[in-house]
This record gives sequence, C-alpha cells and structure tokens, in this order.
Amino acid sequence: METLIFVLLAAVSIASAFGLLLSRNAIYAALFLILNFGTVAVFYLLLNAPFLAAIQISVYTGAIMVLFLFVIMVLGAEKLTPSNRPGQNWQRPLAMILGVGLFVLAFAVIGSGFGAPTPAAALVDSSPMAIGQKLFTTYGFPFEVISVLLLVAMIGAVVLTRDK
Repeated sequence: METLIFVLLAAVSIASAFGLLLSRNAIYAALFLILNFGTVAVFYLLLNAPFLAAIQISVYTGAIMVLFLFVIMVLGAEKLTPSNRPGQNWQRPLAMILGVGLFVLAFAVIGSGFGAPTPAAALVDSSPMAIGQKLFTTYGFPFEVISVLLLVAMIGAVVLTRDK
C-alpha cells in the first residue's frame, strides 16, 4: 500500500513540476509550485517526519509562496487576459485533477497509520530540538548564507518596486 501511495504521489509531484515548467503565466506557475510543495510535505509524512511536513507547509507553501505571489502581482508581471492566451485551457483541469489527487493521497497516508511504530534504527530524529541543534551547530554557516541571500532578495524586491 505504501509503495502504491508513493508512486501515485510521485506522479502528482512530477506532473505539477511539468505544469510549473510549461506554464506561461507566472501566477499559474506559482500555484503549480505550491502543489509541488504540498506533495513534498506528504512525502515527509510517509517518512514519519510530521514536524518537517508541517514546516514544509507553513514555511514554503504558506509564507514563501505568498511572498512570490505578492511580488508577481505588485510588479504587474501578468497582464494577460483570457482572450490573448490561446492554448492555455489545459492548465485548469490539470490543476484540479492534481489537487484532488494530492488530497486523496494525503488522506490515504494519514489513514494508513503513518505514525505506526517503526524500528528505532530506521527513524531519523526529526524533533524540533534535534533540527535546531543541527541547524545551529553542524549547519550554522549554510544557515547564515541563506539568511544573507534572503536579505538580498528582499532588498532586490524593494528596489524593483520603487518608483523612479
């Protein structure tokens, strides 16, 4: 059962990635990316890491994608109307099918007992304390590099939206 769920979830993830790549509309591409982030969260549930799944949804799917959508809309990158984008009618049905598939698979993972006991050797400690200790000891330098990168991206967004 778990292998079937994994294969179906992988298909949804790959299809949403292709939808992201093939989409000409930046807003639709961002929505496909949100769907892809959701499938990654369900992958974390399959790996018995519910904290990482919650962080994936709250940080990436929630905060970062809302920021991306806000920047897209502030910059006015999408000024297309439905009449001047021929051949884009396939995206809405694909997004609906993939979204429903994601929800069905997520409920199947939750219903299959994702929190069932597993051998102690197979578990990776994904508690908030263990993640925090790894983040600020082993991965301290990459953490600081990413924080500087996010700061530069924020400054870039301010500079791009500023009136001359």
